[in-house]
Amino acid sequence: MLLLGSGAAQADADLQPAASGIVIADRKPDLPFGRLDAVVQPAAYRLDVTLDPAKPRFSGHVEIDVTAAEQTSRIYLHGRDLDMTRAEAQIRTGIGTRIVQGHWRQLDALGLAELRFDEPLPAGPVTLSFDYSAAFAQGPAGLFRVNVDGAWYAWSQFQSIDARAAFPCFDQPGFKTPFDITLRTPAGLSAISNGPEIGAPGMEDGLAVHRFGSGPPLPTYLVAMMAGPFAMLSGEVPPTPQRPEPLPLRIVSTGQNAANLAFALEGSKRIVALLEDYFGERFPFPKLDQVTTPILPGAMENPGADLYRDDILVMDENAPVEQQRQFGMIVGHELGHQWFGDLVTPEWWDDLWLNESFANWIGYRVGEQWRPDLGIAGDALGTGYQAMDTDGLLAGRPIRQPIDTSERIDSAFDSITYGKGGHVVGMVAQWLGEDRFREGVRRYIAAHRQGTATSADFFGALAEVAGDPRLVPAMRSFVEQQGVPLLALRQSGDRIAVTQLRYTTAGVAPPEVRWTIPLCFRRGAQRTCAIMDRQNQSFTVPGQGPVFPNAGGSGYYRFELTAGHWQQLIAGADGLPGGEALALVDSLDASIRAGRGNVSEMAELARKLIHHADPHAADAPDKALSRYRMQGFVGPRGRLGFNRLRERLYAPMLKDLGFDPAFGVYAHDARPRKQRRVQVVSTLLGTGRGAQLRDRLADAMVAYLAGDKAALDPAWFDHALDLYLNKRDIKAARDLVDRALASEDPVFRPAALAAASRTSDPKLAAWLLALDDPRLRDSERRDLLDGIMARSATRDMGYDWALENLDVLLDGSDGPFLVTRLPQMLGRFCSVDRAARIARDFEARLAGTPGALELDRAIERVRNCGLLDDMLGAQIDTEFARMK
Repeated sequence: MLLLGSGAAQADADLQPAASGIVIADRKPDLPFGRLDAVVQPAAYRLDVTLDPAKPRFSGHVEIDVTAAEQTSRIYLHGRDLDMTRAEAQIRTGIGTRIVQGHWRQLDALGLAELRFDEPLPAGPVTLSFDYSAAFAQGPAGLFRVNVDGAWYAWSQFQSIDARAAFPCFDQPGFKTPFDITLRTPAGLSAISNGPEIGAPGMEDGLAVHRFGSGPPLPTYLVAMMAGPFAMLSGEVPPTPQRPEPLPLRIVSTGQNAANLAFALEGSKRIVALLEDYFGERFPFPKLDQVTTPILPGAMENPGADLYRDDILVMDENAPVEQQRQFGMIVGHELGHQWFGDLVTPEWWDDLWLNESFANWIGYRVGEQWRPDLGIAGDALGTGYQAMDTDGLLAGRPIRQPIDTSERIDSAFDSITYGKGGHVVGMVAQWLGEDRFREGVRRYIAAHRQGTATSADFFGALAEVAGDPRLVPAMRSFVEQQGVPLLALRQSGDRIAVTQLRYTTAGVAPPEVRWTIPLCFRRGAQRTCAIMDRQNQSFTVPGQGPVFPNAGGSGYYRFELTAGHWQQLIAGADGLPGGEALALVDSLDASIRAGRGNVSEMAELARKLIHHADPHAADAPDKALSRYRMQGFVGPRGRLGFNRLRERLYAPMLKDLGFDPAFGVYAHDARPRKQRRVQVVSTLLGTGRGAQLRDRLADAMVAYLAGDKAALDPAWFDHALDLYLNKRDIKAARDLVDRALASEDPVFRPAALAAASRTSDPKLAAWLLALDDPRLRDSERRDLLDGIMARSATRDMGYDWALENLDVLLDGSDGPFLVTRLPQMLGRFCSVDRAARIARDFEARLAGTPGALELDRAIERVRNCGLLDDMLGAQIDTEFARMK
């Protein structure tokens, strides 16, 4: 993009040389440290990049066709840590092409760059041309490389602002242009980009030349470039009513995973077809590659070349239920992005929620359609309720937030955008009805196809189909302001009086906030929906029995009830649908943490739900009670009481379900039964009744490590590894870590490292923190720290180490991920004094980073936990001690 300057002298006055060689610009309002100006716009890119993953650096030649609205001698664009050897402008004239030399300078650490020319460029079309080289990243940001089983591979991960680390560009989502991409690799390597490869690669100067056709316009963050000796399984998505011809499909991974790609191939076929049916149109791109890498912290929706962490795709039909659920949701999410995000892209990052909130919702929806037996819909509601714990803090942000600088972009990739946003989309979809909501989505896609859009565009499409003018203001009230509504209800016959306020935990005064809330009540078999747009409002709810305040559990709100109303709902909880049971558990837990409900009611709810057909609902009260124990509210007598309750509820279920840790024993069981068995065994392991279970799992892991792979099903890896290490000394733990680092198994390697980190052994924790092994990836070091801080016995050690090494950690390749993950680790403490110490130790260090908001949340979470312990800890412990 072009930004008119006021002359070279002024530019030099604004820039100060830094010791790093990067020129650091003062934070002056005329420098675009966030959104670039629109005076110059890119029209097309031609990328010619040489990728040899075995070498530490790559190189490229890039041409960008731009259109300048005015004459200028300076352009602002993006490039981070690029060694620029040539930059020039090519201006077409009546007699040929005139070359104007340019001078490249990077202005800040995030990659704002200035391209200044020896003479002014005219208004109109100009081609910018660059030659450069850069280092591969070691972590998943930009172009990164990993050695897997002795072979080198390279992948790209550009969201949100990391395309600029791979090539000079105008790196913001609103600029969508065609890309012609050429990748030059050593012979024998495969290369992948967004479009299909044009013919077989030719050879030039000893390198294979892979050319990819220009497809639909893309923003820079969606460009894909990958190379390596990949294993590939090819197939086709059969024709559908929306697409008359087959869609080429490949599952692509590193070599050692070649035998475990068929599950992903078949699952991807079905999910593509389900999405085409939902959107009412064909898949938007000419082919689909589903690619994996060992170090991505999730997945990325590159058009036609989605990228996933290995374990999301690499599995077979005998994989644990949890892993299969993860596949369905995440693949549905990323392929849903091909329409919502790729075909139609947010104009700027403040509308990121249009991408992620919708994709989160449709990922769960389509995953549930793909495999109803896996219970993926229950995961969706659980994610939304977890987001309420974050949204209930005073430190926070709305789903849609203004983003004025690049530093703030990554802070939007959090549970508010994904969990809350997805739940709010689901709430509106349920209130509108499936058909009307889908029609609104289709109108939005049709109106902005191949282009960009804003929140106002999406709200406008919904307004056309809503039927109630208050619905769009309702959605805006949830998208544009922070917090969780708490509805205090009082039922009198068919009338229910509702007061709305903002939910907070005990000891925290709620701020004044007002929502317009799409409510759905259920009373018996009758469902009643309405809009609440006042602080106090009454509704008529016909039917029989007590009103359930959140029909289906899809509403993004919590409720508070009279004592009698709570008791009625708890007494009938075993007859609730799964989503409503989850909503009841969440609101009761919120009531306890606000100082109104009590733990005895949650214990009674556990008794009522223990045999619920939905495993999510059946296990939810136990999970809620376990959190009080993990946070330190429960002493020895309380733990004994809790164990008595768990044994009474879960031991009879184990007798019915049976337990054998060997591989494939329960392969033919229904998925909910498999999931319930894992829950029951996990719960009983920590009780007196769990001794035999503990021994069997530890022995099975011994046999597994000795080479008997049939001795242990992967569903039990985590527990078996924990119990194996629990009975052994530090040498055995070190040997297990060495074995993990020698393995590229996408399930065993992370599970073994995680088990070593959470032994609660201070000596082992110290050894892990000091571990200097080239096989240990930076992302794995972060995970080790997380595991160490997950255990109270080693949490202080992890805290001190993180504080001492913070600068090195943040400057490393994993820094962009650690900066938001570390505050979440710190948030596990529970004391007012500790909250103050975290603020003293970390606030100044994380100020101005994407982790600053997460740190504020962590400090508040730790303080609130301490307040609750001070106010109600003794009472909670007493109630646990009385359980039986």
